[in-house]
Amino acid sequence: MVISAHAISQTQFKPTRISKSASFVVNGKVEDVFPLFGPIREKEWADGWNPEMIFSNGALAEQHMIFRTKCAAPEDFFTWVITQYDDAHHLVEYTVSTANRIWFINVKCEAAGKTTTATVTYTYTSLNAEGEKLNRLALNRMYRNNLRDWKEAINYYLENGKMLTTP
Repeated sequence: MVISAHAISQTQFKPTRISKSASFVVNGKVEDVFPLFGPIREKEWADGWNPEMIFSNGALAEQHMIFRTKCAAPEDFFTWVITQYDDAHHLVEYTVSTANRIWFINVKCEAAGKTTTATVTYTYTSLNAEGEKLNRLALNRMYRNNLRDWKEAINYYLENGKMLTTP
């Protein structure tokens, strides 16, 4: 199906973009921490994280890896693509999409001796009015505690070798 530019311009919807970043310190060396932000290793510390691989060359994380995760209504699942993966510079960026919205998740880890500073940026773009509403809710929920939940979960995992589970 081909959609003309004329048809798109008649939708009367103007996409919006919202973004937020937070940084936190993890009690581990960058070479131990950075891999935990890949889709496979995240399962070790993120309670409920269960990606379904669609395309991979077998690596734990790699550029152009594609997977999806289930989500709550009104959307059925999120499709994820690793659009940037730079192990040497400890950078990974995901592009995530649904029919309502597209967003980018950028994770940059920086060594700080025996600790690592992780900076996580979410940038949401709406594709329709529903996406705009969902984006605002998602951004507020994600940064309600400025990612302290991520910090606690990763630090617990690094200290105990197991996931911090929530009751």
